[in-house]
Amino acid sequence: MSNPKFVYFFGAGEAEGEASMRNLLGGKGANLAEMNRIGLPVPAGFTITTEVCASFYANERNYPEQLANQVEESIAKVEQVMNAGFGNTDNPLLMSVRSGARASMPGMMDTVLNLGLNDATVQGLIKQSGDERFGYDAYRRFITMYANVVLGMEHHHFEEMLQKKKDAIGKEEDTELTATDWKELVVQYKAHVFKKTGNPFPEDPHEQLWGAIGAVFSSWMIKRAITYRQLNGIPDDWGTAVNVQAMVFGNMGDDCATGVAFTRNPSSGENSLYGEYLINAQGEDVVAGIRTPQQITIKGRKEQNSELPSMEESMPKMYQEFASICNQLEQHYRDMQDIEFTIQKNKLWILQTRNGKRTTKAAIKVAVDLANESLISTEEAIGRVAPADLDQLLHPAIDPNAERHVLTRGLPASPGAASGQIFFTADDAEFEAQEGKAVILVRDETSPEDIHGMHAAQGIVTARGGMTSHAAVVARGMGRPCVSGCSEIHIDFEKEICTINGTILNRGEWMTIDGATGEVLSGQVPTLEPEMSKEFSEFMRWGDDVRRMDVRTNADTPHDAKVARNFGAEGIGLCRTEHMFFEADRIVAMREMILARDVKGRRKALNKILPMQRGDFKEIFYEMRGLPVNIRLLDPPLHEFVPHELEGQKSVATAMGLTVEEVTQRVEEIREFNPMMGHRGCRLGITFPEIY
Repeated sequence: MSNPKFVYFFGAGEAEGEASMRNLLGGKGANLAEMNRIGLPVPAGFTITTEVCASFYANERNYPEQLANQVEESIAKVEQVMNAGFGNTDNPLLMSVRSGARASMPGMMDTVLNLGLNDATVQGLIKQSGDERFGYDAYRRFITMYANVVLGMEHHHFEEMLQKKKDAIGKEEDTELTATDWKELVVQYKAHVFKKTGNPFPEDPHEQLWGAIGAVFSSWMIKRAITYRQLNGIPDDWGTAVNVQAMVFGNMGDDCATGVAFTRNPSSGENSLYGEYLINAQGEDVVAGIRTPQQITIKGRKEQNSELPSMEESMPKMYQEFASICNQLEQHYRDMQDIEFTIQKNKLWILQTRNGKRTTKAAIKVAVDLANESLISTEEAIGRVAPADLDQLLHPAIDPNAERHVLTRGLPASPGAASGQIFFTADDAEFEAQEGKAVILVRDETSPEDIHGMHAAQGIVTARGGMTSHAAVVARGMGRPCVSGCSEIHIDFEKEICTINGTILNRGEWMTIDGATGEVLSGQVPTLEPEMSKEFSEFMRWGDDVRRMDVRTNADTPHDAKVARNFGAEGIGLCRTEHMFFEADRIVAMREMILARDVKGRRKALNKILPMQRGDFKEIFYEMRGLPVNIRLLDPPLHEFVPHELEGQKSVATAMGLTVEEVTQRVEEIREFNPMMGHRGCRLGITFPEIY
């Protein structure tokens, strides 16, 4: 191609791209183009394609030579549509620069907002808004974000300077700082940049833009993004697009707002608008947990027991327009949508839509409901739920009859219940989980850097953040229980303790969380297996109508067999008899049999094992009611059954009338290592026929 196209413009109801170009424009870019095509109010902008990302990495981080001219042409179009000038000191056009891979990777890559501000254009923004405080607040946000994302500086340095400023003037909240305060911080921030980098903060908006574009492309290969792709099966060579879009502001006053909403409840699947917003705020304030967000609907406010007015109450006209657009988007995409929006001076702007992440419970309900609403076919509904995700439905719930000591309540951010030992850093959570511990990760708030610890944890608790915070969204996607916004939790990282309403919990103590109710409980609390919904039954029935295979299960105990039948298994494909003996009251007899020195000793232990196994088989066959059951003869990796700790060896020695030294020696004799070619399969029965 002599003149390849690398930049696609969108704005004013027109777009060069469309929904079908997701691989080239990324999910966000394709959706921005598509929303323009259906006439929604979307700030103008342009998308730099994923092909440029591939070229960027293939050519030592250099761009195709045609790119610069195409970017300049698109900037001119955005200026025309938005009636503002990029770098204009009287009426400045500011930009956001965001990533957009073809598969959603929320929070994993970098973003820069308010790009285009400098000492001159900030005066134009002040003139435009009539608010000096707003202008310098936007400027300090831009410097902080640009320095972190583009210049590689630590974010916390700027937070520390801000905290010192608040301490000096006796203020607690960011909203209490004046225009003069922000102006002084801007000077301090820029001086800090110069001190750390040796260069002044860039004043040229075009230099800022290319710095941000490079940073977003570079963020495709940062650790958290790579980890997320590995966990979600996203290929590295897909690359990301870059979306450059005109800024609109939700923090110009009380007739402004910003928020995130789902067209249906992402936890339950209920067909009800669900989300959070903040008046006079920028988008990152909603998801970062800096301020407590408010509910979109009256229904949501009542469910959260919040006294803060919902958007439906405080901005009824904007709410009606937004609810109408949500319905339009869901009808157009034929799926539940996750929508970001901003209201600037009582004008609604839609910044993004994408298919909303949801729990498996919600995915099944949404798929079944959409099929019953005739938006999709039953075959499409089946394809909407990943087979591996059905495992989420096996997550236990807290036994309602169990004794419980509730320490605090937060927001029910992701359903399911889990018990674990508490740890306060992602690294600790990952390490302790690898050591075999059940872990609850407790954080002030999570960030994309915490993803490895979140994946390792049984559940997640945060002191800040709402139902659309990073912790909530990522936990739901992973199928982890999560409770967010527990404001009574105070963590002392140095002492490795947390205090909850006066109760002190040390690192490693047990905690139980209920992601369905938002409760945080002390200790280990019993849980129950979930019951299947009518939507699940309907969904599985549709699957039965189109499947070509029968499905059997792996089940080794009567309980496993019963659960499998409840899920529709048509027999047992593999019953591993050695798995019948892991329970505490059985493993001692199994160890006696394995460690016995002669036939007599083995027969003595086998006489204890036989009635256990007979009883299990009787119940397994009862649960299967004539369906096939394939039984594998005893095939134990022997070393897995014997105790390797001294206490366990003492217990076996007592039961067998042996010395601890004799047991220890026998344990060493049968030690196996990969590829586990010790006594396996039929050879155990050949050597010791009395077992079979």
